[in-house]
Amino acid sequence: MGCYNTKKTGLGSMKKFLFLLSFLCVLPLCLLNAWWRTFPAHTAVNPSSFRNITILLWHWPHGKSSSLKRDTCWDLYRIPRCRLVDQRSLFPSADVVVFHNRELALGHQKLPLDLPRPQGQRWAWMSLEAPIHNGKLHQYANIFNMTISYRRDADVTIPYGQLLPKEAEGHLVDNVPLNKSSLACWVVSNYIKHHKRSKVYQELKAVVPVKVYGRWTETPLSQNALLPTISRCFFYLAFENSISKDYITEKLWRNAYQGGAVPVVLGPPLGDYKSVAPPNSFIHVDEFASVKDLGEYLQQLAEDKKLYSEYFTWKHQWTVKLYKDWRERLCKICSHYNNLPQEKVYSNLEAWVKG
Repeated sequence: MGCYNTKKTGLGSMKKFLFLLSFLCVLPLCLLNAWWRTFPAHTAVNPSSFRNITILLWHWPHGKSSSLKRDTCWDLYRIPRCRLVDQRSLFPSADVVVFHNRELALGHQKLPLDLPRPQGQRWAWMSLEAPIHNGKLHQYANIFNMTISYRRDADVTIPYGQLLPKEAEGHLVDNVPLNKSSLACWVVSNYIKHHKRSKVYQELKAVVPVKVYGRWTETPLSQNALLPTISRCFFYLAFENSISKDYITEKLWRNAYQGGAVPVVLGPPLGDYKSVAPPNSFIHVDEFASVKDLGEYLQQLAEDKKLYSEYFTWKHQWTVKLYKDWRERLCKICSHYNNLPQEKVYSNLEAWVKG
């Protein structure tokens, strides 16, 4: 009897073990099935995530072309699966066709409306100009699927510049230029008397000395002399030629920030600057009740080394990145492509541009 009981007990233990093993094997499958059912039935992987996206540039901006040898987007900018081309013969296979507005506005180029447009192909309107310089756009209603602009609400934003985090913090003492010989300076080529920036300049120079350079004056600057000259100024007048939403050009990023002068900015509202630049790194004209008050504040800062140096604390953590190569701007399209609505069409491009 004792021997029989031992065998029976052994068989019972084996059954329990097999049952437990089966349960442990089935449980993960049940959990996986329950998790999978939480996803919508229409959820699917976008096939374009795993293939090359072909970007066709219909014409080069301002007629200045660059090399597109080999895998440009990957070789230069480490953007994968992005094929940038400029051969119009590739139009039928292009995922995106980009048209730079300047050449369209001047009549130097035209849209290929006579060609059969492949299903799913997106046409992109691209401009870095302020709205006033984009010409008439009403004829482009219901044509473009994508906007490429400096504006933050564009489908693909390509700013003139931006600040990127430094890998390691710098030392403030190395970042505050001290060889200052002029209170304020301004580089201007196109001086139009009725522009707001011209009026502010006229009022400001009555309060503080402003050194003016550029084609408008008899003291033009070469590209090599630009930043060294600005570095000798306490303040740089980063005055935009157009007061437009998000329109912040190289006057801030290159001339002031890289030149080593505190930027006095005039352009879009203060909030637009705060969205892209750290606090206490610029002075906005609109922060003052009058230009006279602005001038007096600049004079005070120039005389107070400690207060002036606080406008360079951003250099601890940030470095300036300029966007000058159109290839980099165009390759950026691929980074956004899969996140853009496939059926989007601008029914009123002109309204968006002027908005």
